[in-house]
Amino acid sequence: MKYQLHLIKDKKLAPLLVQASHTIKKRKNTPVRLMASIISQQLSTKVAAIIFSRFLALFEGKEPSCEQVLNCTNDQLRSIGLSQSKVHYIQNVAEFFIANKITDKQLYAMEPDAIIDLLTQIKGVGKWTVQMLMLFSLGQEDVFAVDDLGIQQAMIRLYKIKYETKKELHTKMLAISIKYRPYSSYACLHLWQWKDQGAI
Repeated sequence: MKYQLHLIKDKKLAPLLVQASHTIKKRKNTPVRLMASIISQQLSTKVAAIIFSRFLALFEGKEPSCEQVLNCTNDQLRSIGLSQSKVHYIQNVAEFFIANKITDKQLYAMEPDAIIDLLTQIKGVGKWTVQMLMLFSLGQEDVFAVDDLGIQQAMIRLYKIKYETKKELHTKMLAISIKYRPYSSYACLHLWQWKDQGAI
């Protein structure tokens, strides 16, 4: 694939590219994708998937509209395993998308920085959460999640990064990631895959 021809120039990353190829696609129902990201915060992938399936079960297994989410009581949302703060954050997402009449098509057409500026206005939605949305739902090919713990762990191991502070780690990661552009999202996918396969 085209991105592999670019990323293979990084000799450290190159061995990770032979394991599989990845595809980045646009997905519909952006507010629900954002809610899923909030649900997954500070949880393992497995636990997050279980809670998200319970979330969908509240709506007969279908992805809800923002209005349907707001029609749920706090107790209903708490009953699936969400903290009170996550309940409020999910409701904030629904209210924001309704109030600002945001559509999938609108977000697909926006620049990355503009998407981050728009959606981080929502209380409970930080830069990492928006980056996950951009990478997994909005089809953005050049997202580098410097704050992601998995990416940090993978790059520390792969590039043998030495650091004393988080700021120093971020600076070194960002310097390395320049080589990934404009396919940083794919680099992240391969780094996550490598980590999940037990390389760390």
